[in-house]
Amino acid sequence: MSDLSGRTTIVVGASRGLGRGIATALAGAGSSVVAVARTAVEHAAPASGAGEIRAEVVDAADGKSARELIGRHEPHALVLVAGAVPVMRPLQEQDWESFSVTWETDVRITFDWVREALTAPLRPGGRVVVVSSGAALNADGSPLSGGYAGAKAMQRFLTGYAQGEADRAGLDLSFTAVLPRFAPETGVGSAAVAAYAQRAGAPVKAFLEHHKPLLTPEIAGRAAVGLLSADSVSPAYLLSGAGLRELR
Repeated sequence: MSDLSGRTTIVVGASRGLGRGIATALAGAGSSVVAVARTAVEHAAPASGAGEIRAEVVDAADGKSARELIGRHEPHALVLVAGAVPVMRPLQEQDWESFSVTWETDVRITFDWVREALTAPLRPGGRVVVVSSGAALNADGSPLSGGYAGAKAMQRFLTGYAQGEADRAGLDLSFTAVLPRFAPETGVGSAAVAAYAQRAGAPVKAFLEHHKPLLTPEIAGRAAVGLLSADSVSPAYLLSGAGLRELR
């Protein structure tokens, strides 16, 4: 892996799924990782012995944690992965609370943290990676997950808005959106796979055959290391089991 020694990265949503895989990989590549999550979890020391993971137990959507943690840790990079598991039901079985849960969490977190990255601002050369979802690219959205697809599209828009404002202000910052495909080992992924397999009338195993190679937290971790180590990055990428592919 690339050497990220001496660089501090805040990973928001580091307790499980892709966020945990990303935090682990970045620490293994030498970064000092601040692992932000609402619940305390144990993170193993990186096998390489190069970096470290320090936990911050806070609610990333509380409206104040972004300013406090960026001010305290002065990171070189932010990786925003946190979000809610959508309620998997058809539209007529949703209410507004279940439909909008990802707007109140995923979008709120992205809004708060990219805004703070601009106003603090991050160190020159800083990077922000926003993990959205491949659902934002689907022509039919994600009809069993309420407002999820729209929320994920908004995260990508916010990332682009932030880059535009950074450029206008002459800030040396880059903002990148990453849109993952199904990741069945994660809470969001497993819920979606179960719901859509049932709707298709297919066993989960057979359903997943059509989505191989499957995305895992380890693959997401390697992708994050690559993005934070590269000389330059593109505005958006699709992330699948095959790795990153630039979106245009």
